[in-house]
Amino acid sequence: MDEAFLTAWLSLQAADGVGDRTLLKLIHAFGSPDLALKATRDELVARGCSAELADTIRQGPSDENRRQIDRQVAVAARLKVRILTFFDDNYPTRLKAIPDPPPLLYVSGELFPQDLVAVAIVGGRRATPFGRLITEEIAKDLSASGVTIVSGLARGIDAAAHRGALAGKGRTIAVLGCGIDRTYPSEHQTLRRTIESHGAVLSELPIGAAPQSHHFPRRNRIISGLSLGVLVSEATTDSGSLITARLALEQGRDVFAVPGSIKEEACRGSNRLIKEGAKLVENACDILDEILPQVDARQRAMLRLDRTAVEAVAPLRHEDAMVYEALSYEARSIDALIESTGLSAAQVVATLLSLELGGRIRQLPGQQYIRI
Repeated sequence: MDEAFLTAWLSLQAADGVGDRTLLKLIHAFGSPDLALKATRDELVARGCSAELADTIRQGPSDENRRQIDRQVAVAARLKVRILTFFDDNYPTRLKAIPDPPPLLYVSGELFPQDLVAVAIVGGRRATPFGRLITEEIAKDLSASGVTIVSGLARGIDAAAHRGALAGKGRTIAVLGCGIDRTYPSEHQTLRRTIESHGAVLSELPIGAAPQSHHFPRRNRIISGLSLGVLVSEATTDSGSLITARLALEQGRDVFAVPGSIKEEACRGSNRLIKEGAKLVENACDILDEILPQVDARQRAMLRLDRTAVEAVAPLRHEDAMVYEALSYEARSIDALIESTGLSAAQVVATLLSLELGGRIRQLPGQQYIRI
């Protein structure tokens, strides 16, 4: 999009009373934002504008709004940000079909045709170590099958979903609750750059927009709108990820949830979703079984569903097997393993190191261990 065309879009969008639907309606009616801005008062009224709104559009942006628009256009050019409009051929097809699609999408990275087969993974920012672990595992397996993982770049579950997708050597999309020129949270700058190299970062918000709380519920409709289904991996009862699940249902998307401990506050929201009818998910196959019937032959050809061959796994030595069997998907301490196996502390520590190097277990904070 050239600078003049973007300036016209932003100028029409900045008119007081022009919301997303009115903006799209006007551009559809006149063919371009530039022609809508040049239309006469009578032409605007004939296209459904009130006389007051027609006068506002004819007046054009205030001097302050015009300076802000000029700054946005200059930053977009400097950062080489791609801008997609609702009317562009490469605007995401699924997102276009939701009731309130964003008129403009700012994009860093690239959107590919295979991103049509996408699953959103969302959850709490204060995730448990187990929640992050299982999220990475499911995202990695979906990604390895060719499914694009969509999330919001937030701390906790979102970051685990992106990292799992990258570990699966697949694609991932992050949707921001701030302008495309910002990264929130700031510590995810490196993760963002990696996502841009293996997917895309999107925002509908103006360049320079701060990550304000009211931006995130709107952001969530884009996360679900890009996807065939939404997985809530771990969420409290007041988590914003439950908003994403509700939006997904309104958009006709599947909703999935990972079950968690009934004693864990971080899991109460996601457990409640299961009680209300969300599909219980234990692994990536549970999601693939549900979304594949929605995928046409052309999209299915982009997937890697033949990745079912399991590499031969070497049998465990006796001590390794004892410790491995004593572990579960709930974290256990070294002392608990010593007690349950009868092995010495030195034997347990050495065995844990061997199992971790073999990719069979993972150490969590506080010298806790979990089977993977």
